[in-house]
This record gives sequence, C-alpha cells and structure tokens, in this order.
Amino acid sequence: MSKEQPAFTTYQNYINGEWVSSRSGEVYENFNPADTRQSIGRFQDSTSEDINLAVAAAKEAFEKWRLVPAPRRAEILFKAAQIIVDRKEEYAREMTREMGKVLKETRGDVQEAIDMAYFIGGEGRRLYGQTTPAELPNKFAMSVRQPVGLCGLITPWNFPMAIPSWKIMPALVCGNTCVIKPAESTPVSAINLVKVLHEAGLPKGVVNLVTGDGPKAGEPLVKHKNVRLISFTGSVEVGRIVSQAAAPDFKHCHMEMGGKNVIIVLDDANIDLAVEGAVWGGFGTTGQRCTAASRVVLHKKVYKEFLEKFVARARALRVGNGLDESVEMGPSANESQMNTVLRYIEIGKNEDKATLLTGGERLTEGDLKYGYFTQPTIFGDVDPNMRVAQEEIFGPVVSLIPCDSLEQAVEIGNNVQYGLSAAIYTQDVNKAFAAMRDMYTGIFYVNSSTIGAEVHLPFGGTKNTGNGHREAGTAALDLFSEWKSVYVDYSGKLQKAQIDEWKGTE
Repeated sequence: MSKEQPAFTTYQNYINGEWVSSRSGEVYENFNPADTRQSIGRFQDSTSEDINLAVAAAKEAFEKWRLVPAPRRAEILFKAAQIIVDRKEEYAREMTREMGKVLKETRGDVQEAIDMAYFIGGEGRRLYGQTTPAELPNKFAMSVRQPVGLCGLITPWNFPMAIPSWKIMPALVCGNTCVIKPAESTPVSAINLVKVLHEAGLPKGVVNLVTGDGPKAGEPLVKHKNVRLISFTGSVEVGRIVSQAAAPDFKHCHMEMGGKNVIIVLDDANIDLAVEGAVWGGFGTTGQRCTAASRVVLHKKVYKEFLEKFVARARALRVGNGLDESVEMGPSANESQMNTVLRYIEIGKNEDKATLLTGGERLTEGDLKYGYFTQPTIFGDVDPNMRVAQEEIFGPVVSLIPCDSLEQAVEIGNNVQYGLSAAIYTQDVNKAFAAMRDMYTGIFYVNSSTIGAEVHLPFGGTKNTGNGHREAGTAALDLFSEWKSVYVDYSGKLQKAQIDEWKGTE
C-alpha cells in the first residue's frame, strides 16, 4: 500500500464546523483509478438526515454571515488562497490518486482554486452596484447586491477542487452559506478545500460538506425547502433531473453541463500548432473535460497532413499512472466512465463510414491492468451526424471530419446539441473573426485549443450546455446575488414617479 495515504483512512462530513460521521453509520470506499489495489479511503454514505443537519446549520449561520462586511468575508478567502499555495503539491498528488489525471494537470486544478480565491476575494471590496440620477428632485437612486441565501452545490469528479472553488468562493463573498455535495468518487479534494476554509477562519455552519451519491444525498439537497439556489455541474441527463426538482419551489438554478467541442483547421493553418492543440484538447485529462476537443473539422487540403501528424502524436503519448512525471495521459476516473468510453469506441467501429485510425482498446499490459486505461483513439472520415460526432463521450476519443470551406466547418461545428467551446486555426484574421461571430458557443479560441479558460472571464455555454448562467469572472456574482434597487426621497413630500410633471426649478 502506498506510503502517501494509509489504508482505510476514513473521511467525515463537515457540518456546523465539525467533522462528523453520517447518521446512517454507513461508509463506502474509493480506490485509485490508476491502480485499484490502492484504497483512497472510506467516505460517509450520507442520507437525507445528514443533508437536513447541514442545511439547518447553513440556515442558522446565514443570519450572521450575511451581516459580515464583504471585505471581511473576502479576507478569509485570501487566507485560504495562501494556505492552498503552501499545500499545492500535496493536494495535487492526492487529487491524482483519487481522480487519475496527471500531476501537471492536478497542479493546474489546485492553481485554479488559488486563482479563484484571490480573484473573488478582490471582489469583496467591489461588489459594485449603480448610482443614477432620479427623475424627481431631491431623490437618490441606487442598486445594491444582496445574497440569495442558502446554496446547494453539486460538483463533478473531473475538476474536484477547481469547480468547488468556482461555486464556493463567489457564494461566500456575496454573503451566502453553502452545503456542498462533491462527486462520490472524488470527495478528497473538496474535503481539502473545506479544511482550508475552516483553518482560514470561516465561521461554523457557513460551509458544510456532505459526501454520498446522488439519489441519497444529492436529491434531498436539491429538494430541500430551505435551499434557495442550486448550482450543478455534470451531465445533461442528471442536470435535467436537478432542474425539474428545483422548479416547484422556484429555486435559482444554475446548470453547467456537457460539451461536444470543435477545433476548425483551415487550409492556411499552422498545422504543427493545430496538431498540438488537438492533442491537448482531445487527450488532456483523458478527454474528461466538458471543454475537450472531441471533434476536429479539417479543410480537405490539409486533412491528410494533419491526420498523419495527429495519429503519430497520439500513438506516442505515454499512458499510465499520473504520479509518474513522464506520463502524459492517465486513466478514466472510474470503471463506469471507462466502460462508457469503450462502448462509444465500439459504436464508432460499427458505424458505416468512420475509419479507426489508432487506438480503440483497453490497456492491460503490466500494472495497467489494475487501472481504467484506454488507448488514445482517433476516428477518421467521420460523418458529422454519426453518434461519435454528436454525443459527448468524455474520454480520449476524437473524430476527424473533412470539410470544403469555413462556412461548412462552422455549420458542422454548430450542428450539435451543445455550445460550450470552439476553436479555429487560421492565419486569416478575417476568417478568425467570422468564425468568432458565427460559432454559437460560450467560449471561443483563435489558434489555441478548446481548453484553457481563465478565472476572470465568464465560463459557460449555450444550448444544452447550460441554462444561461455563467461561472467565474464577475458573472459569478450575478449568479450568487440578487439586485435590490433603493430609492431615498429627501424632498419631505410624496413624489410620484412617472406621474408628477416636471415644472422646472421652483
């Protein structure tokens, strides 16, 4: 057993400032997806009773937390960022063990939490509203932000510290309290983040963490009458269930869901640069990003050159345990996801026109047989209507689609149910701007891959990717706060807006 993590470590829920066991008395165990002989730990198999306790704690804490001045709330986030900086390598290694992605990527995941804490912490001295002239004399008009209330946060396994930070940090600086349910397969990173907030001085009950699965822990959180906002990141299928469950109580509901992102490579592109972008977009994080580049639409003039170089790079990728610094691609995060990837590979093999160019198999040689590893896989000559080109696979599978023009490439790119991210490789600024205008996505890149969002800009997508809200940047403040317009009349008499006539200076 690894010396980095003792066997059978038991992690607890965090409720009202204390680490406690589930009322169910039940636990479940997670294992390293790169080597299932290694236990990550045992976690609380929580139920609605635990959710009720966490919600009660958050509700009570809200009455005091909302009155803490926002700059003081932000100071706790700054302290948390400093603590995470000191523990970045430790947390990255723990994340690689629980989720599987390679160390350079888990370091980036932890860095996102640091960046988000610093950025949102800065908003504690802004949270700007508007002041505006009133239409009546001796009257002052302004708008201010107010917290929504108690927030239920449900986060996925692919970015197990970054995404919790995207939700927790802006929720806190706006004066909300939270109950977070992290993905059942990757709770350690969220637990580490909550531990840091505790150490940074966050009052008890302001953030609570409950582990467990969706039906027993997630559903009670979504349906709880005292939860005023749900922020969910995950699949479209589960997102639809969450949205419907939140609707009867008119909860604020934020959905961040899937993607089927495209890289467009035109005939004037720097092909070597485009290949690097496609490798990173398609196989970075083992393709387990909502922004992954699972489609590459190629102008026919460069199709063959790109294909040969891209296939060669994919075949050369070193796949293995992400704790090995030389490894470039880790396993699927869990067995279920690996099986989904393998199922889609078989779908691709059986579709009429697509050609399997490389990969297509599970990796089982040596110690790889103890993990959830698959080969980097590329299909060529893919029809844009094939399932592998339409449905989110969330694995290291890329479809190459030929095209004749920019216009056709944009049409293909837009012809999916999602609209998260897109990219174009071209040396023609006019074509770059046309694609930037015409691709109906929430994120767009020029001469770069479809991944690489930064925390100070809005993150989110169109169509079935989301429901119109955005995370990150100052857009996150709009999600976790509500506007209040305030009018102060110091005229000493009743004035009626839109009714009283202006008669000039009296």
